[in-house]
Amino acid sequence: MSNSSSFNEFLLLAFADTRELQLLHFSLFLGIYLAALLANGLIITAVACDHCLHTPMYFFLLHLALLDLGTVSSTVPKSMANSLRDTRAISYSGCAAQVFSLALFISAECSLLTVMAYDRYIAICRPLHYGTLMGTRACVRMAAAAWASGFVSALLHTANTFSIPLCQGNVLDQFFCEIPQILKLSCSHSYLSEVGLLVVSVFLIFGCFVFIVLSYVQIFRAVLRMPSEQGRHKAFSMCLPHLAVVSLYITTGMFAYLKPRSSISSPAVDLVVAVLYSVVPPAVNPLLYSMRNKELQEALRKLIQLVLVQQH
Repeated sequence: MSNSSSFNEFLLLAFADTRELQLLHFSLFLGIYLAALLANGLIITAVACDHCLHTPMYFFLLHLALLDLGTVSSTVPKSMANSLRDTRAISYSGCAAQVFSLALFISAECSLLTVMAYDRYIAICRPLHYGTLMGTRACVRMAAAAWASGFVSALLHTANTFSIPLCQGNVLDQFFCEIPQILKLSCSHSYLSEVGLLVVSVFLIFGCFVFIVLSYVQIFRAVLRMPSEQGRHKAFSMCLPHLAVVSLYITTGMFAYLKPRSSISSPAVDLVVAVLYSVVPPAVNPLLYSMRNKELQEALRKLIQLVLVQQH
C-alpha cells in the first residue's frame, strides 16, 4: 500500500483464533468493563450528590473517575465487539478517534494524578495553608488545566500520527489503535516527527512521576513523625497502594511508547503492557483511591438506601 489513503480500515490484533477463546476474551473484558463502569459511576454519583464530599480531595477523585471511564471506554468496547463478531477490523476514522480519546484521557490523568499528589502533600505537610492553597477557584483551575493539557496533547498526537504516510500495510499488533504500532507502518523516516513528540510527552510524564514521588517522600517523612501508630498505619495504607498503581501506570506506558521501533518484542509482551496501562488502572483505581475511604463508603451507603426507599 503506497500511503494511508489506500485503505479505509485497520486490522487489530486478535486475542484468539478459536471461537471459545474469543468468547472467553469477551467475557473477561466485559467483567472488567462493567466493574470499572459500576465502581467509577458510584464514585461520581456519590461525590456529586453528597455535600459532605464537596472538598478538594473528592473533587479530584470525581475527575479521576471520569478520566478512568473515558480510558477504559476508548479501547475495551471495540475489542469486545470484535471478539463477539469474529472480526479484527476498525475503520480509519474509528482508529483516529481511539488515538485521540486515549491520548486525551491518559495525558489528562497523568496531570490529575500529579495534582492529587500535590493536594495530599499540602493536606499532610502544610495543613495550616490548605484552605488558602486549595480553595475552590484553585481546584477548578487545576482540574481544567489537566483536561486542557490532555486535549492539546491528544490533538497534536492525532494530527501528527495520521498525517504520516503508511506503506507497510494496515495490520496492527495491538488490540486497539496504539500510536507506536501505527508508526511501525510508516514509510522511511516520515515517522520521526511523531517520535520526537512522543519523547517530549513521555519526558513530561516522567517529570510528573518524579514530582509525585518527591511529594510522597515528603508525605512519608511527615507521617513518620506522627505520634500515633494508628495514624501512621492509616497514612501508609492509603499512600503506598496509590504510589504502586501510579508507578505501574506510568512505567508501563513509558515502556510502550519509548520502546525503539527496531526493538524485537513479542506481541504477547506488548499486549500485556497495553492491558496494564489502559485497562487495569480504571478498574483498580476506585478500589485504591476511594472504596477504602470511610467517608465515601458512608456516602455510598446513604445513596443506596435512598434508591431502595424510592423503589418502595
